Amino acid sequence: MGYGFGGFGGGNMQQLMRQAQKMQQDMQRARAELDEREFTSSVGGGMVELTMLGNKTVKSLSIKPEVIDPDDKEMLEDLIVSAFNDVIAKIEIAEKETMPNMPGMM
Repeated sequence: MGYGFGGFGGGNMQQLMRQAQKMQQDMQRARAELDEREFTSSVGGGMVELTMLGNKTVKSLSIKPEVIDPDDKEMLEDLIVSAFNDVIAKIEIAEKETMPNMPGMM
């Protein structure tokens, strides 16, 4: 066995470095795939629909005309907030499922 830090020989250290590089590449690939994935929430019986990408960029927001009531804007605001909260929760769940043991990914 070679001499080195913590009992690792030169070959073992190189192997650890290769494993670390592979893990970093896997993390980057998983993050990129998640960033491009679409997440959708439909609230209010389909009156408001929001689609975001995994990187939390809004892709689309659809509001049915019948939910737009100038005398009750609070209802529409609540639906939009609900859609955002739902989509963000879905993204966070996907992040935890995709990268459960990857530091800095939550």
